[in-house]
Amino acid sequence: MTSFKTIEQHLIELSSQYPQIPGNITNILYNISLASKMIRKEIIVAGLQSQHESGTTNVHGEHVKTLDLTANKCLIDILSAHGQFSYIGSEEEDEIVTIESETKEPYVIFFDPLDGSSNIDVNVSVGTIFSVYKTPEKWKTNDLHPGSEQLLAGYVIYGSSVMLVYTTGNGVFGFTYDPSIGEFLLSHENITIPDTPKYYSINESLYPSLSAHEQQTLDSFKTSEQGPLSSRYVGSLVADFHRNLLKGGVFAYPSTAKSTEGKLRLMYEANPLAFICEQAGGSASNGSQNILEIQPQSIHAKTPLFIGNSSLVNAFNKTTKTSK
Repeated sequence: MTSFKTIEQHLIELSSQYPQIPGNITNILYNISLASKMIRKEIIVAGLQSQHESGTTNVHGEHVKTLDLTANKCLIDILSAHGQFSYIGSEEEDEIVTIESETKEPYVIFFDPLDGSSNIDVNVSVGTIFSVYKTPEKWKTNDLHPGSEQLLAGYVIYGSSVMLVYTTGNGVFGFTYDPSIGEFLLSHENITIPDTPKYYSINESLYPSLSAHEQQTLDSFKTSEQGPLSSRYVGSLVADFHRNLLKGGVFAYPSTAKSTEGKLRLMYEANPLAFICEQAGGSASNGSQNILEIQPQSIHAKTPLFIGNSSLVNAFNKTTKTSK
């Protein structure tokens, strides 16, 4: 551990450097860290408990695990009880949840409560992804904003250690959970993607469904004169993104004949990770447009996603003006 600086201490110092950061961002991150500690308690004993399907499907038509419901309820209960939000959007909820509280703040949060939960029974890393926007007093269906207007985005990865990574647009910072004291401590300061990438992450079984351009791009990764990239694919977005963020690489989930609009959720997954990636010096695209410039058409909109080192993301792009 490189520091004994907590999230609260870190944000106090950061807000003195960047006064434009809303003061209650500290409280929001505290609430998310509290929820993640409770979710962690359930994850570390998941192997001792039945992880059968809950018997329900979400708005995306996916079978929901019991742990998905547990994580979703935990986040909604904590975030609504502490009065930091007027509205909550969850990947597991059909509609926006309106918070009835006199102390509620003018913010909306979107989150994927447990990304990668289909892998929980084989002990693969899973995560929580979140994104915060300013919101008007009364929610309307057209009140969705592009990812460029995010105030805060981050994720928690539950793996061999538990890490919380976030950005407010002033760099990317990572905190590792120390269970001996029950605190997230600063462990990764000013994270940047390495200039020389190592990995590409894609479900190779999709290869026959890719466009000729995408197939050629993948082929080039394997035969690069600078040295071929290694293939690494976990199948848990948080885990694949986290590795590439720290080691360098690109994650790709293009559109296919089966998923013509892509598979990943713009509001709950692509936007927050794109915000983090750009702050770390990388890029994110849907193949023809910067992810953060996309105007969402619904809270459950899906998108193709290419995210990581800019050179690799640009290689997938159909035009040259899509990524920073």
